[in-house]
Amino acid sequence: QVQLVESGGGLVQPGGSLRLSCVVSGNIFKIDTMRWYRQAPGKERELVASISSSGSANYADSMKGRFAISRDNAKNTVYLQTNSLKPEDTAVYYCNSALATHTQPWVVMDYWGKGTLVTVSS
Repeated sequence: QVQLVESGGGLVQPGGSLRLSCVVSGNIFKIDTMRWYRQAPGKERELVASISSSGSANYADSMKGRFAISRDNAKNTVYLQTNSLKPEDTAVYYCNSALATHTQPWVVMDYWGKGTLVTVSS
């Protein structure tokens, strides 16, 4: 069984920062790409950033320069440093991981966390 657990969300003032974390645990054989998505109220879920197993990162245009994704492969953890936050960044942030388990090491599937709420407001 695989679990993804996000943490680090909360209430922050405009211009502030938060560091989100997502720990992946369970019967893991390997982890490929790790991603952060977000879903604002009344909107569709959107990709924020992704990072490959080798550390190559990509960002949505609106997040470039403000957000930074990183990972610690030894800890099976992905991070999202969010800076210069705006009210429009308010959303539930979800962790997503493409991984294979020891049970089926040849099958890579997407797994999701339950999300952590980020609220940007004065």
